[in-house]
Amino acid sequence: MNIPRIAWAAYGFAVLIILLDQATKAWVLGSADVSDVAMIPDGWRFAEVIPGIFNITMVRNTGVSFGLFGGGGARWILTVFSILVSAFLVWWATRTDRRILISAIGLVIGGAIGNAIDRIQYGYVVDFLDFSSITVSGTRVFPWVFNVADAAITVGVVLLFIDGFLSDRRPAQVGAAPEKS
Repeated sequence: MNIPRIAWAAYGFAVLIILLDQATKAWVLGSADVSDVAMIPDGWRFAEVIPGIFNITMVRNTGVSFGLFGGGGARWILTVFSILVSAFLVWWATRTDRRILISAIGLVIGGAIGNAIDRIQYGYVVDFLDFSSITVSGTRVFPWVFNVADAAITVGVVLLFIDGFLSDRRPAQVGAAPEKS
């Protein structure tokens, strides 16, 4: 199979996200003076980076991005789902030539695989980027703790919507078959 050059860009983005995600998680977990990461209490604050705004806090996420659908019972279902979605996106990258879409695909693949690695290794996803201290009128603005993979998935999904919006407004290519009514 001849893989188009632009598809390699998606794969490169995915590898970059996986490496960045796993490196930041290893850095955070390695900063705890414990022999086993299971000894780190859930909710443990490693550092207050920007007081009242940003902390590094250990959270065991048994759900999907930002802790949605948590509970732990779906560990293997979520892992298999992440791998299947990634496989589909790997294939889709060979079928497109749009740069925004390629970027989106790469980000989602990287994020999905990064979190799948955690589920396989730990049984949960390691989340640590904590902006939950930000409040407006006593209400948390962003109550979730997340990681690099979650951020990549979120940005990737936003880019998918942008690409879909923009691709609907692109003029038809010269020589393309007319649309049927």
